[in-house]
Amino acid sequence: MAAKNVCSILRCALLHHTRPRCPFHRYLSSNVVTDKVSFTPRTHTCGELRVADVGKDVTLCGWLQYRRMRLFFILRDWHGITQTVVPEEQMEKLDGKLSALTYDSVLRVEGTVQRRPDGETNKRMDTGEIEVLVKDVQILNSCKANLPLGAKDFHQVSEALSMKYRYLDIRRPAMQRNLRLRSAMIMKMREFLCNQHGFVDVETPTLFRRTPGGAQEFIVPSRFPGKFYSLPQSPQQFKQLLMVGGIDRYFQIAKCYRDEGAKPDRQPEFTQVDIEMSFTDQASVMGLIEDLLQNSWPRAGQVNAPFPRMSYLQARHKFGTDKPDTRFAMELCDITDTMHSCDVPAITDRLQSPTASVHAICVPQARKHLSNKDVDSVMKLCQDGLPQLNVMTVKIKEVNTWQGGVAKSLTEGVKQSISDRLVVQPNDIVVMVTGETDNVLTCLGRARLACADALEARGVPVRSSAGFHFLWVEDFPLFLPREDGEEGVESAHHPFTAPHKEDEHLLYTHPEKVRSQHYDLVLNGAEVGGGSIRIHNSRMQRYVLETILKEDAGQLEHLLDALDSGCPPHGGIALGLDRLLAIICGTNSIRDVIAFPKSHDGKDPMSQSPAEVSQADLDRYSISVKT
Repeated sequence: MAAKNVCSILRCALLHHTRPRCPFHRYLSSNVVTDKVSFTPRTHTCGELRVADVGKDVTLCGWLQYRRMRLFFILRDWHGITQTVVPEEQMEKLDGKLSALTYDSVLRVEGTVQRRPDGETNKRMDTGEIEVLVKDVQILNSCKANLPLGAKDFHQVSEALSMKYRYLDIRRPAMQRNLRLRSAMIMKMREFLCNQHGFVDVETPTLFRRTPGGAQEFIVPSRFPGKFYSLPQSPQQFKQLLMVGGIDRYFQIAKCYRDEGAKPDRQPEFTQVDIEMSFTDQASVMGLIEDLLQNSWPRAGQVNAPFPRMSYLQARHKFGTDKPDTRFAMELCDITDTMHSCDVPAITDRLQSPTASVHAICVPQARKHLSNKDVDSVMKLCQDGLPQLNVMTVKIKEVNTWQGGVAKSLTEGVKQSISDRLVVQPNDIVVMVTGETDNVLTCLGRARLACADALEARGVPVRSSAGFHFLWVEDFPLFLPREDGEEGVESAHHPFTAPHKEDEHLLYTHPEKVRSQHYDLVLNGAEVGGGSIRIHNSRMQRYVLETILKEDAGQLEHLLDALDSGCPPHGGIALGLDRLLAIICGTNSIRDVIAFPKSHDGKDPMSQSPAEVSQADLDRYSISVKT
């Protein structure tokens, strides 16, 4: 077969060898980059050559993506792919270099850009109208055969394997897009805060001391026997001290640490966009964040401000959680007054308690799509850890035709009242829960999400796919009962949060009734930020620590002294950068937007950390290990 015909056949075979376009390609390309190959021997990237470059001598560097016989090979870098052609007269010279070459070997190619023959262009490739006629190939580094991970999107592997070989996983287009989007968005945030609004980027220490209250902190040994540093769970104290020092507009892309054990959506080390301002108030901090997100969001027009607001109590009573997913309705309904008159002892006996109630939700069309086993599984999951609840489900076969154990005991009047309040339709399922109100709300909040997940798993659309649904949740309680069951209260967020101005007088008489000046930012049902106006009065801060929380204020004497040294009113917020980016990128795991994350149990499969240390290291820090 003539060489020209062979080339034509092989070009056709390569037409479909393309890579998907990044959904945020325009955003990632929006920053003006004058030279993407500066300070390297390359003249161009693998994604920028076009017809206008025909005739130019070029040098490309990248990874071998694909090879067909001895004539064609495709070179890849993040910017794209370029098809190269080995001319017949060069085959003998180059064959020795290329014959045993494995995919993902690193090459430097010199050649001349030429237009592809008519009928052999690939419109799905940015470089699909040209190819590079090879003059010379230099193998910069050969790759071993049979890598455990490939760079192609369709090469799916387990998360454990991808984390063990993270340096290979990062080559995948999806990971490249996520990490580059992260970089671009952070840069937009820096520009907005520093250049437009005068914020100062200040780095704060990561070796500190324990903070009373809050999450469990990692400790770091020191050379002073019995003395330990702590890794800060946030730069909270430092940013307040900066306000005292006159840095009235602070921000930082901050590394934070929390020893919270194995949680699928958490990392022991994570990143916050940390912000603090002097002479501000809650509404001003919220406005700043809304503008920040609008200016840094990957696609213009997807973030509509101002964001809606909802009190903590409203969120709990409507959605059963303080971080409601507002992409769908299915709101909770209090039917306590209706159920008082029903003839069901399991319900009426529970309602003798003044803190008990009955709430319900209606799950649209669930009878058609969820089996009895599905419903039972969801209900069992939702009651986990919540004692003494009476959960009842009713299937609506037709209007006024209820199926379920409790349905037989309800009068037609009770059924009609519930139907009217929940707007019940045929084929719906009604879930009713009786018990202590706080547990009832939590149970139904879980049921709401679990039912939505179950329906969507069967192809039933529940959540809106249009845009991003932001929500501010405010007016949280300042204190909550202690989680360990002991007498007393603990901070709902952290001990530096200021009380609501209208509730300050209750701080000294009924602290459990005090609302806080705390606010959370919720996106699509996930908390992506939290902040507050801070206590800037040392007497109030000492009272909260010592009298209410029973904490040793001596650990915070430096902060209390600073508050007494002319501290301005101040407040701020921290955005969870990892979770925010995971939602933007459409991934279920924050590990997909972190270059080198830890596994769900806090380990690094790649480096096998945490690891043992030598006895000499333990002795240096006066540490003995108990097993």
